[in-house]
Amino acid sequence: MTTDVTVLGAGNTGFAVAANLTLAGHSVTLAELPDFPDAIVPVRDSRIIELLGVAHTGEARIADITDDVANAAAASDTLMVIVPAYGHAPWPRALAPHLRDHHTLTLMPGTLGALEVARILREAGAPPIPVAETDTAPYVCRKTGPAEATIWGVVPHLGLGVFPASATARVHATLERFFPGIVPLPDVFACGLGAMNPVVHPPGVLLNAGRIERSRGEFYFYDEGVTPGVVDAIMALDGERRAVAAALGHQLPDAAQAFHAAGFGPQADPPDLWATINGSRMLTALKAPGQLDTRWLSEDVPYGLRAWSGLGAALNVPTPVIDAVITLGLTVLHEALDTNRRTLADMGLEGMDRDRMLRYAREG
Repeated sequence: MTTDVTVLGAGNTGFAVAANLTLAGHSVTLAELPDFPDAIVPVRDSRIIELLGVAHTGEARIADITDDVANAAAASDTLMVIVPAYGHAPWPRALAPHLRDHHTLTLMPGTLGALEVARILREAGAPPIPVAETDTAPYVCRKTGPAEATIWGVVPHLGLGVFPASATARVHATLERFFPGIVPLPDVFACGLGAMNPVVHPPGVLLNAGRIERSRGEFYFYDEGVTPGVVDAIMALDGERRAVAAALGHQLPDAAQAFHAAGFGPQADPPDLWATINGSRMLTALKAPGQLDTRWLSEDVPYGLRAWSGLGAALNVPTPVIDAVITLGLTVLHEALDTNRRTLADMGLEGMDRDRMLRYAREG
């Protein structure tokens, strides 16, 4: 079967993307790795996902649902890996034998994962296809039933970074029909360092740790948990993120400006993250995670913040707040303090200076 797009990963966002694109008139293949069949069992026979919320709604009949990776790759030229960062690496390992020059692969989102995926594909002997990433997920959404997803908000301006950057126009043209308003960024560094989840989630969870454990997440994380004091910690971390980006030649907006530009909430004058979040219909509707061992730490700390800290060290940019949040995050996760799951070596950057990193990002 040939479809418009293959969504790889049948979790919260994978379900929502597959259903929303289907209801928008696209034919979609939804695929999961054979090691995780439970994700697609509830919908495999019917191929129906019920979509609720603020985007398209109704019964979405998915064109094909499979755990055959070869068939998933053959179904479409456009491959989207929509899984948490800890699920990135298994997909290129499984896909490598089945990729052809006509494919593009996009992580949604990536947090510099495109560099890791490109390295894995290269070492596996796959053709040098463009590997892209977005700076956030396209929707604020959850899987709200075994065969149901709810979208509370649609991100109108996804940022897109492509590796190598020379292939940006090709990937942008491919994705724009699925996500109108997607914005091409200069390179994968601008995109990966533009991600907001590692900025907000770890300090927000850690500074609300007692409440998360006591209430088991029964409070509204952004509305009640991201107070002005918590915002002060977030913005201190954010300043270090921007300093790392500046060392690579990218002047990125601060978190308040970025949240507004992505469509999450209104702009304050001067920019103020608390005011933007407090005025966001989609964010204030979200409850907190039910425990501290959540992907808001287990993904955003050893993958997101570690990658930024590693770049900072290589570029001689101090990151003391980022490093403190990493230490506290790994402590409450009962992980070794040297845990790092997205190292410079993982990203294929080990031993590179600034100029070599930038050349690599442009040319591959």
